[in-house]
Amino acid sequence: MSDTIFVSDLDGTLLQPDSRLSAETIGLLNKSISDGKLFTIATARTPATVSHILNDVEMRLPAIVMTGAAIWDKSDNSYSELKYIDPVAVGKFVELLHSHEFPIFLFTLVDNLIRIYHVGNRFNSIERSFIEERINSPYKRFYIDPEGKETLPDNLDKTILCYGMQPTGNAESVYKDALRIDNLRPQFYHDIFGPEIGIMEAFSPKATKAEAIKQMKARTGAKRVVAFGDNINDLPMFEIADVAVAVENALPEVKAAADLVIGPNTENSVARFIHDFK
Repeated sequence: MSDTIFVSDLDGTLLQPDSRLSAETIGLLNKSISDGKLFTIATARTPATVSHILNDVEMRLPAIVMTGAAIWDKSDNSYSELKYIDPVAVGKFVELLHSHEFPIFLFTLVDNLIRIYHVGNRFNSIERSFIEERINSPYKRFYIDPEGKETLPDNLDKTILCYGMQPTGNAESVYKDALRIDNLRPQFYHDIFGPEIGIMEAFSPKATKAEAIKQMKARTGAKRVVAFGDNINDLPMFEIADVAVAVENALPEVKAAADLVIGPNTENSVARFIHDFK
């Protein structure tokens, strides 16, 4: 068994631009895992999409999901190391969202099931697509009004993340105000939707890819971490990795923080690196 654990981000790093794993990457990962290498992923995604993406990968380790807010075991759909947001902080964040008229999805995790609610009284087209693509997932249940009216859980103590996709200026404004809320870790960045759309997220301060990787390292007994990423939310795990690896298509600040820069995600660069690593 390897004493090195390899941890890869998904979108923009391990995945192709169509958000899938190539046949070559699947083959190389399975060969590496079969050879005893320790491999897992650390992603902002939830199991609703991770399960499908990893369907053909013979995963032997749990996955770090929701940017480190939980660790999820594909074999039995169980969650561990949950990092809920302080309910007082969630309440203040919801008030802030109301003041900005900023809609967002609020995720709770109860009995190994993600339950999704909606703050705000309107949907944009991206939010509607988000719902349509996941509405039949066995890993999520939507508590959404079809007309877009706000729905909230009975209490906020099982909130594990908040996730919004709105015009960049609006998202950045909410992010800056959310930085003032104690016991909340807001995050703002751009993702697959392009620069016009900003991703606004909120987590517990303890919910980071870095903290989850430390827990995975302890579980496996690994002595060394090799981490792969491309975006802002990968920087915390780069800080604690023994070897931080950016793909060529990564943001400039991510490449600047990396120990190594390899080829782009379109060339199966992460899987090749892991396979060839001695």
